[in-house]
Amino acid sequence: MNETEFIAALRKLPLHPGARGLEDDCAILTIGAETLVITHDMMAEGTHFRPDADLADVAWKLLAANLSDLAAKGAEPVGVLLGHSLGSDDARFLAGLDEALRSLGTVLMGGDTVAATGPSTYGITAIGRATHAPVPSRGGAAAGDGVYVTGPVGRAMLGYEGDPQHLAAFNRPAPRMAEGVALAPYVSAMMDISDGLLLDCWRMAWTSGVTFALAADAVPVADRTRFAECVRWGDDYELLFTAPEAAALPVPAVRIGAVRARGSAPLLLDEPPLADPADLGYRHG
Repeated sequence: MNETEFIAALRKLPLHPGARGLEDDCAILTIGAETLVITHDMMAEGTHFRPDADLADVAWKLLAANLSDLAAKGAEPVGVLLGHSLGSDDARFLAGLDEALRSLGTVLMGGDTVAATGPSTYGITAIGRATHAPVPSRGGAAAGDGVYVTGPVGRAMLGYEGDPQHLAAFNRPAPRMAEGVALAPYVSAMMDISDGLLLDCWRMAWTSGVTFALAADAVPVADRTRFAECVRWGDDYELLFTAPEAAALPVPAVRIGAVRARGSAPLLLDEPPLADPADLGYRHG
């Protein structure tokens, strides 16, 4: 199975109502007056990081990716659980995790370790506290809304290639935690950009039952000459969101398009319809 097929199969299993039909990045769990936001992300050697990568950077990025999912729900982190494959450089992983926890404002709550052969895989479950109700989802975009991003895409791609100006964007991304909390009361839909701007726009539009009409010239990219790659590569961890035209946004953001009633495809880029998500970004499998 590829990723899409596997998730489709998972949707046939017994699901908690907070799973949101597995169409979002987080589960939502309300207990009394408190709403918890829960997410889990993994990183695999050879897929998400090179075998010779500094494991301190891997630990940082793993935590940042999970916190970015919380940011897209307007949640404040409560703590994290770690799944760790013991290996040859555990000390560097721990050093990076310590730095990331302190810098990104959360704490370790527990987890599990295993000794395994072959490429390493690491996982984190992040638990956050919702700051606004309803908790933003991927599925709330409505015709007439604007489509926005909090910053440029493509920086992680350039960092992966060794561009010194963008190394931190790939190795140690900064999740938009404060922006997510500030935006939560204003947005109609929100998610983070992890698999490429175009693919994530397609997913949000599909889940919302609308069409996103993007203007290529309006999209902020790290390298305009490589626009097609910048909007597909992913790992940017900027926030993608929709909001009513009249919304007075509390943080800087770039309007990249508009939401329309569902047309021939979920996504338009300067009008040509992008109906097939296969070549719009990164997908597993």
